Amino acid sequence: MSKTDSPDPEGLMLPVPGVDYGLLDGLLGYALRRAQNALYLDFYRATAEWDVSPQRFAALVLIARNPGLRQGLLGQAMGLHRSGALRLTDWLTAKGWAERRDTPGDARAWGLHLTSAGRRRLAQLQQAVAEHDRTLAAALGDQGAALKAGLERLAWVATAQSTAPDNKPRRPKP
Repeated sequence: MSKTDSPDPEGLMLPVPGVDYGLLDGLLGYALRRAQNALYLDFYRATAEWDVSPQRFAALVLIARNPGLRQGLLGQAMGLHRSGALRLTDWLTAKGWAERRDTPGDARAWGLHLTSAGRRRLAQLQQAVAEHDRTLAAALGDQGAALKAGLERLAWVATAQSTAPDNKPRRPKP
């Protein structure tokens, strides 16, 4: 089952006594991955009664803010492959929170819209997620805003490096 299909988060990546992590302890990416796992687990705790992952929540927000959003554009906005966007859309429609509607003027296309049940669920989720985020930010104190800005910058830097025209793959494809 893929991450799109599974509501279950991965486990915490706390340092295990007696395990030598070598280079991993000094890597920015490894620290980020440990933090991401912890954040996902806390997100799941905050949204447990609704069976909603961070990805599912993000899709609901994007569809609500962009009525008629095409599935491919949703996938692009979320960094998903076509198959992942399809599974996510199928899950949301099966829950009755989103629906596919024909796009006026283009019989071959359809857009995504929240249903009334989806709007109600999103309102509940937004409250829970906002509280979750406020709690995390409060725990970080003055460092919270700087961390968010640093993570946004990191995303831009890593994206620029991976998409530079002269960038060559670091390892051969299998």
